[in-house]
Parts: sequence; structure tokens; C-alpha cells
Amino acid sequence: MKRSVAILLAALVFVCSSSAAQFKLSGHNFTVPDGFEIEQVAGPGLTDRPIVADFDEQGRLYVADSSGSNDKVDKQLAEKPHRIVRLEDTDGDGLFDKSTVFADKMMFPEGAMWFNGSLYVGAPPSIWKLTDTDGDGVADKREEWFQGKTLTGCANDMHGPYLGPDGWIYWCKGAFAKQTFDRPGKAPFVTRAAHIFRCRPDGSGLEAVMTGGMDNPVEVAFTPGGERIFTTTFFQHPGGGQRDGLIHAIYGGVYGKNHDVLDDHPRTGDLMPVLTQLGPAAPCGLTRYASAVFGKEYQDNLFACLFNLHKVTRHVLKPRGATFDCSDSDFLVSDNPDFHPTDVLEDADGSLLVINTGGWYKICCPTSQLWKPDVLGAIYRIRRVGAPKIVDPRGLKLAWAKAPCGELAKLLGDDRPAVRKRAIQELAKQGNEAVPALKTILSLSAKRIREGGLDGVLTETASAESRRNALWTLARIDGTSAREAVRLTLTDRDDRVRQVALHAVSVWKDAAALPQLLSVLSTGSAEVQRVAAEALGRIGDKSAVPALLKAASTPQDRVLEHSLTFALIEIADPAGTAGGLHAASPRAQRAALVALDQMVGGGLKPEQVTPLLASSDPALQQAASWIVGRHPDWGAALGGYFREKLSAPSLGDADRTALQGQLAQLAGNPSIQELLATSLGETALSRSSHLTVLRAIGQAGLKEAPSVWLAGMARLLASPDGELVRQAVAAARSFSTVPTGGAALGQALWQVAKSSSTPDDVRLDALAAVPGGLKTIEPELFDFLRSNLVPAKPVLLRSRAASVLGKAKLTP
Repeated sequence: MKRSVAILLAALVFVCSSSAAQFKLSGHNFTVPDGFEIEQVAGPGLTDRPIVADFDEQGRLYVADSSGSNDKVDKQLAEKPHRIVRLEDTDGDGLFDKSTVFADKMMFPEGAMWFNGSLYVGAPPSIWKLTDTDGDGVADKREEWFQGKTLTGCANDMHGPYLGPDGWIYWCKGAFAKQTFDRPGKAPFVTRAAHIFRCRPDGSGLEAVMTGGMDNPVEVAFTPGGERIFTTTFFQHPGGGQRDGLIHAIYGGVYGKNHDVLDDHPRTGDLMPVLTQLGPAAPCGLTRYASAVFGKEYQDNLFACLFNLHKVTRHVLKPRGATFDCSDSDFLVSDNPDFHPTDVLEDADGSLLVINTGGWYKICCPTSQLWKPDVLGAIYRIRRVGAPKIVDPRGLKLAWAKAPCGELAKLLGDDRPAVRKRAIQELAKQGNEAVPALKTILSLSAKRIREGGLDGVLTETASAESRRNALWTLARIDGTSAREAVRLTLTDRDDRVRQVALHAVSVWKDAAALPQLLSVLSTGSAEVQRVAAEALGRIGDKSAVPALLKAASTPQDRVLEHSLTFALIEIADPAGTAGGLHAASPRAQRAALVALDQMVGGGLKPEQVTPLLASSDPALQQAASWIVGRHPDWGAALGGYFREKLSAPSLGDADRTALQGQLAQLAGNPSIQELLATSLGETALSRSSHLTVLRAIGQAGLKEAPSVWLAGMARLLASPDGELVRQAVAAARSFSTVPTGGAALGQALWQVAKSSSTPDDVRLDALAAVPGGLKTIEPELFDFLRSNLVPAKPVLLRSRAASVLGKAKLTP
């Protein structure tokens, strides 16, 4: 009855067009694609302010339910006002009708994951493992599974955890708080950066997958091949409608804003690219839709919650090189400003659940500063109209506990995603006993025909889905036989199957797979080459270095380039990698150069880099320049090189621009500052070189002018050459402060400002650059400033004149 009433109310206001359908529910006007319908399946009374959720094998939904508190984190940590509720649909009509408090007294929950009979909840600073040992629906056992040990004030410390298809547990660190992790046999891992972390279910093997200068990575979803896609806020500084996005998290990649938290982490060059820009959306929940119920065109699509934009978006991935292209569209949109979706997940019947947390949240959120704890949330279900009903979508009628491994293996290609997922888990629990059945699946080749449940008949062929899931199962099993079985599929004709096999080799660091990895590296597609390079780097065998350098010598996209270079960094073979500096290919030289600079013990010397600063290959020259800019300790050694460049009788425009950038990058180094000071005062130096030096100074972005530059800049300000004067003024304007002894510079700027033959914009900039600001203004200069405020003058000049007057510190 309750279901029919809900659908009837929606149908009364249903508006259908060629592309969209609209439904009015609980004060929301929802828009979904034509052919879909939406209904509320849980709300206040069952769950008041839901945040995130996950299903168990029985279809019970565990929901993190906020108290509505926005108190400071130390108070919330002391009071733990939040809870986890377990929702059940007892009559099978699709609407939840029973709520049990599974766990109370919880810190702010930011992730829920059901795994092997327990609920894992990210409640910063820890991840908790909650278990109901007596079956009464209440967690009576609480274990602190992970200790983050840091807690800031913006609810971005941790998100997750998330279960990877490989059986590892992943979670996200956001806030730039320092964390230290002991690693047996290795130095502690110390970081302030953002990360995706992972470790095994027993808590061992912790490692960073991705490193970031973004503020808040949130949820991770996995493609069928095991690629990690995550949502994040502040991927870049806001501007031009850009800020947040979806990211393809490549192992070892460094993403986001260029921030000092990244300084101690190895990089392979420029920061890694965004997958798709979402603007100031505050993306959070993310899921991959595994079913075909919405239609084949929806299978493996991503759905993301955009908290700020009151919508859920659809993202279609298409392979491109070693990564993806992504096309974006709206899927669910509400016109209610208090609709804040925070999680989206697929139910076993192929419907999509969307969690709206309501209007309570405002912690550090610039778009949600009105606290509305009375505006409660709800959970909605989106269905495809007329979609066929799936019989026993979770396989609850199957005899899971009694089924032998061979019969469980038949379910790895089942049409029901929940059944496939459970089959992987059940087989993984069997450990090495399951390996023969899994090898049988891997030895078959094309398509498996299921004739029904555990009694189905396995023909002589097996689907790619079955083979992938057999490999994901093997990735969760420790043992020689499991590793051997995985190696059998490294030559599979399906790239995605090979990708899964390579991932399994990578996480286990299976050195016995080395010959096959080298073969894949030279013959595979870009996506499998990338995962093969990742595995080679993790295994760490020096014999792979020549093959990695050879692979790097051919054209590749930024993502594959990263993985090849990062593998060289991880292997850390300086002698072998240095051979790449003499390769015929500039690409191989670049990979070797960056790897030597970033690897532990690389020993890269400035004399190995300086010849490449003049390379005719732009990418190689850029890499050399990037490395030079990261080595202020090289200033003295590089002084001679730069002096020779500045003194060169003829230097092309491109080379001069590169030189200018290199000098600007190193301008904080005392040796380079001395070189620039000498160049400013050297009368024999060419006009072009003086301009290069001045532009480098202006580009350097130093807050305080080095005292050694002041005399030389004052000399050039008195030059009869108008362009030299213009650039000297621009350089002076780049400083926030000028040290004691800058009187000569100030006097030279005054002289420029008083010269009626100097262009007005330069005179105004000279006044703006006077150290300490204007304390007096001579009548002649006052008239000059006033003349540039009249409407007939260009806007830029009027603005500059007003700024000078506005900042003047005139004394009576």
C-alpha cells in the first residue's frame, strides 16, 4: 500500500518530455531522464540525516546517520553524537520499513563499508570495525581497525573505507595534517599531503596509491579492470568555473594544486591531469553501475553526487591511451537548495539509491553556511520504467554454505552483480582450495552459458566477466598456486582481463612474472603497458630498467609516461638508469633524467643536466629546467653555465625565454642572486641580456628584494633605453618590501615618475613601486596623478592612478 501511494503521488505531477521526466516528492521537484522514475524509500523516523551507506549480503542497508551537530571536532570527538542505523525492507516492496540502531556514540561518520560480516566505518580520526556477534542487529564488538591520529576542523581528514576488487581496503586522507606510519623493514612513511591509502584487511602492507595537493579526496570507485576513479574538491585553485573534479588515480601519481605538502614525494614531472572538471560542485559519493538493468549504455557508467549543485551526474568513460575520456551529463536534479546528495549506490535489483543528507551540514562549507538541522534528509530509489524484474537478485536462495568451489566458480559470470560479488568473497574465503576451480575458469576462452543457479552447466567457454572475477578472487588469495594461476592469463586476448591479471601481479609483487611483464611492456596496449610498468616498479628488479627506458623512448600520453618513469624511480638503479641520458630518444633521456633526480640515491649532478637546458626537444628542455628549479643547492655549480648563456652574443627568442624562466626559478638561491646582481651592473652585457635579467627578477616572485640587486636596478632605471626602464620598474613592483638601504632605488623610481617623456603607465608603476609607499607628493606629480583620473583616460591608467593615491601614506 505504501509503495502504491508513493508512486501515485509522483504520477499526479509527472511531466514527460522527449528527454526528461519530473517528479514532485517531499518538497523537491526532481528531474530524471525520460524513462526513469523516482520514489522515496526511507526518511525521517527511519533515518533523519543519512550521510553514507552500504548493503550487507542479505540486503540490509547500514546508514551513517548524523545528529545534525556542527560542533567543533574536539567536542564531537568527546560526545560522539552520531549513529549507524540498519534499515530493512521486511515485505520486499522496495521501501524500507524497519530501522535498528546498529551502533550509537559514533564520531562524525564519513564512510561505511560492509565486508566479511562486519561494518567498517570511517569516523575520523579512526576507522572502526563494527560486528554484531549475536545476531540481534546491534554491533556488540567495536575494534579500532585504523588510527589516523590527526583531526582538523573541516571534516576532510578521512573518507571511506572502500573495498577494492582486489580485496584491499582503500580510504582517503584530505586535510594537510602530518601523519606517520611505521613500515616493517622500511623507513616510516611521513606525510602531510592528501592521499588514497590502501592496506590488506588485516591492516598490514599500508601504502599510498595517490598523492595530492588537493584538499579533500572523497570517494573511490573501481572500474571492471581495477582502475581507481575518485571525487575531489579543490583539485585546483578556483577560477574560470573550475575547481573540483573526477580523477583517474594512477599508482604513484601526484595530483592537485602545487603545494608544499608535495615537496617530499617523488614526482615524474608536471602534476597529473584531471579526468573531468566539475566546477565548485563539492562532489562526494561515487559509484560504478555494474548492472545492465538501466540498459547496456549505462553499464559501467559512473554516478557522482554533487553536494553544492543539488544533483547526481552521469559519467561515461571511454578508453583513451592509458587513461580515459569522460563525457558528463545530469542524471538526477532537484530544484530544492536543501537537497544535498552525499552518497549513491546500486541495489541488487539494478535500481540506484541516492542519499540526501538534508540541510544540517555547514562545517567549512562556503555554500552551506545556514545551519538547518530541522531540514531532514531521505533516501530515494531511481528505477528504469518497465525494466525486467530480477529473480532472487542477491542469490539468497542459493546454498552458499554448502556449495563446493567448482559450483561457486560458475557464479563468477552470473548476470546478477550482487551474486558475482558474493561468489568472489566466498571463494576467497576458501583460499588455496579454490584455486583449481578458478584455474578451470581461466583456461576457458569465450563465453559461459549459465542454465540456472548452482546447478548451471559450465560449457567449454567462459566469459571475460568470469575470467576477470576469477582473477579478482585469486588476488585475494595468498600462495604459490594462486600466483601461478594468475600468470596463466597474462597473455589473455582480452585487454581488461590482462589488466586485472597485471594488477594482481602488482599488488603481490610477483617476481616470477617478470619475463611476461617485459613481453607485455613491449607488445601490449597503452593501458596494459601502464599496469605492467607499475608491476615492474613494485617488484624492483634492476633487469627491467633497459626495457622501461626502451618503452619510454616511444610516444606516449602523460599517464603512461608517468608509470614508466615512476617504475624507474621505484627500482632505484642509478647506474642502469643513467644509461638513458645517452639514449637516442629525447623521451628516454627525459625519463632517465627525472627518475635519477627523484629516486633515492639517484646522485644526479648539475653537469648532467645543464647540457639539456639547451636541448632542441621542448619536453626534454622543460624537464631539465624543472629539475634545475628544484635544486637551489646547485646555484653555485650552475652559475658558470648561466653566466655563459647571458654573455652569449646571440641567443634565440625561445632559448632566451627558457633562460629567463630558469633564472626566475632559481632566484632564491644566493649564488644566482649574486650572478644576477653582477649582470645588472655589467655595462658590457648586451641590452637583451639586461632585459632577460630584469624579466627573470620580475617573474621570480620574491617578496623581499635582495639587497645585492638594488644598486644595479637603480642604474638601469636611469638608462635612456625606455624598454630597460619599463622592465626595471616592473621588477621593482614585484617586491612587497625593500630592505634597509633601498633609498637609491626609491630615488631612481622618483626620477622615472617625474620624467614627462616617460609613458604614463610606466610613471604610475614607478610611483607604485616606491619603497614604503608615497609619503609626500610634489605638486607637479599630484597634477600628473589627477590628470590620469579623468574619464577621457583609459580605464587601466585611471585604476593605476587611483591605486597610487589610495595607498599613499602622506604625512602632514
